[in-house]
Amino acid sequence: MSIYKDLRLKYKIFQLKRSLTKANKNFDFSKIVYSKKNVLVIDSIIPEFDKDSGSRRIYKIINILLNHGFGVFLVADKKEYKYKTEYVAHYKQLGVVVYEPAISETGTFITKELFIDAILPKMNYAWLHRADVFKDYVDLVSKRKEIKLIYDMVDFHYLRLIREWENTKDTKTKNEAEKYLKTEVKNCQQADKIITISNQDKDALIEFYAEEEKMITIGNVHQFLDVQKVPFNEREGLFFVGGFSHKPNEDAINFLYHDIMPLVWEKNKDIKVTIIGSYPTKEMLALNSKRFSVLGFVEDISTYFNSSRVFVAPLRYGAGVKGKIGQSLEYGLPVVTTPVGAEGFDFGEIGEILIATSAQDLADNILKLYEDEALWLKASLASEEILEPFSINAIEKQVLNVLNCKSDNLAE
Repeated sequence: MSIYKDLRLKYKIFQLKRSLTKANKNFDFSKIVYSKKNVLVIDSIIPEFDKDSGSRRIYKIINILLNHGFGVFLVADKKEYKYKTEYVAHYKQLGVVVYEPAISETGTFITKELFIDAILPKMNYAWLHRADVFKDYVDLVSKRKEIKLIYDMVDFHYLRLIREWENTKDTKTKNEAEKYLKTEVKNCQQADKIITISNQDKDALIEFYAEEEKMITIGNVHQFLDVQKVPFNEREGLFFVGGFSHKPNEDAINFLYHDIMPLVWEKNKDIKVTIIGSYPTKEMLALNSKRFSVLGFVEDISTYFNSSRVFVAPLRYGAGVKGKIGQSLEYGLPVVTTPVGAEGFDFGEIGEILIATSAQDLADNILKLYEDEALWLKASLASEEILEPFSINAIEKQVLNVLNCKSDNLAE
């Protein structure tokens, strides 16, 4: 860090301490209520459960932990002066103890590290969510020798990046992939449990790290919605959702706009597309038109799942289980996607009309589902069975398996 950056950081921390003191933003460690078993969850952010798949998944896991009596302590890997989020209050209401910058009862400024140090003697598990988080915090949390280290990969970063390189041939991407591989393998060596999000990720990881007995697959949590579905003839348009801070989503939209939709529009010029996702780039917003609507973040997307005719996810690279696919299946909305998008799901024989690779085949599948009500209904009805391995009961068993626990009530 340069002298200038170091001074700027010190000044920002000084300003933060002064504002916290002035606002009486105090935190008393002696008032924390611990459970018989406690889990420290560290993520790169306070999980934004309504904005990205990874956050939605860890949010569901946190709820499972709380429902089984675990004490949950949540820390985000953010600079203290950037620790402003509306999500903190939501997690507190659930019963999670969330780190926020504050002043202790002795007048000390509470950093993330000080907070973790203070609660660490009571922690039984450290659930470190994402590769960089595990790498950056493993030494700190492992100071408590009894703590069990859980490495939640979210996805196999190396696999996602090497697939991106295969698509782009960008040297920087390949170098980043190889860098992540070293980090991910070292994380696996240090962890007590390794969580992969799909069996495909697990199989890919085993090529580089052989201790399969440490690995447990925990996918996304998806529950089929047993509600009245809007009929085929009352639906229209195609729909995509995905945060644009995740590069595979932006690539998928470019593929959809430039390669797939021109083929669709040759046959049916009236089909409209709606794109929703947080943090849209200027390039994405520039695609906005009457037939291709780019809306950015929308708080309630259920209307779009209930009114669209086909969900499209032409992902050309990535890894893990795609939350957008699971969400679409929750609503019984048929999906057209790629083999990468379908990873982790067993589509069975219906996959023949849902999964394709080339722009032409994807366009053909879109048109078939869009225009054939019987085929659409067959795909819609298959959703519930496809989602069964991702039900709350199935994921709950796997979470408790990670913690070697079957008790329904661990709270004192």
